[in-house]
Amino acid sequence: MERGNELGDYLRARRDEVTPAATGLPDDGSRRVPGLRRDEVALMAGVSTDYYVRLEQGRERHPSDQVLHAIARALRLDEAAAAHLFQLGLPTPLPAPDPVAEAGPELVRLLDRLDDVPAFAVGSAQDVLAANALAERLYAGFARFDNLLRMIFLDPCAREFYVDWDTASATAVNNLRASAARFPGDRRIEAVVGRLSVRSPAFATLWARYEVRPRTHEDKHFHHPQVGELYLHYEALAVTSAPGQHVSVYSAEPGSPSEDGLILLRQLDAFPDKGNRQL
Repeated sequence: MERGNELGDYLRARRDEVTPAATGLPDDGSRRVPGLRRDEVALMAGVSTDYYVRLEQGRERHPSDQVLHAIARALRLDEAAAAHLFQLGLPTPLPAPDPVAEAGPELVRLLDRLDDVPAFAVGSAQDVLAANALAERLYAGFARFDNLLRMIFLDPCAREFYVDWDTASATAVNNLRASAARFPGDRRIEAVVGRLSVRSPAFATLWARYEVRPRTHEDKHFHHPQVGELYLHYEALAVTSAPGQHVSVYSAEPGSPSEDGLILLRQLDAFPDKGNRQL
């Protein structure tokens, strides 16, 4: 993970993702960079090219609030991406809390009581800390239900389970980026990123894009090996008593074939334990 010049790394990655067409700039086909040039960002942000270059190179580390706002507009950053820019560019008043790596017994009991929807708790590095029976059955096609990033990028089942794998993988990486931004120096996140960067070129490519976007809710399309197509709505519920933890809950539209699929999933025999939950 980037350590020495995170602001510069972030600016370069986001600059590479903005096309000239998105900003109204001409493109005659002779450009040597994938996105915007430094001088173009500087012009749109109303700062000198030299000043912007120093920002990217880490020679200027104290930009003003106004400059960061201008750069965020120039790079077309959304709310989450702009918030991360400010986190990198301005002093942090208080250190982030340490993430909690285990699910408490009360949370485990709560998940077990949610027996009509798949629900599971994840930590800061997207490790599955606890899950109810229906969630275990939903992900039963995977070798292990242990870490969502490992499952998406290293388990062959993922390409069939996630009908839109490209979107699912990008969303997962962007969410991990958001978690890494909240918990800088988290050793578990660093371990997951290091391992996947070596073992999955697809992960490494997405991680290098440096998109920071927490996953809070979305619609999912799964293909379960036993019950078929499932269209489910996902909600992430923060566990305020345990920093870094969220409860992931899936639900189906009442009366839909997907709700029938969840009912069938509850009726299936329990799956055997898949063993060690560690990346």
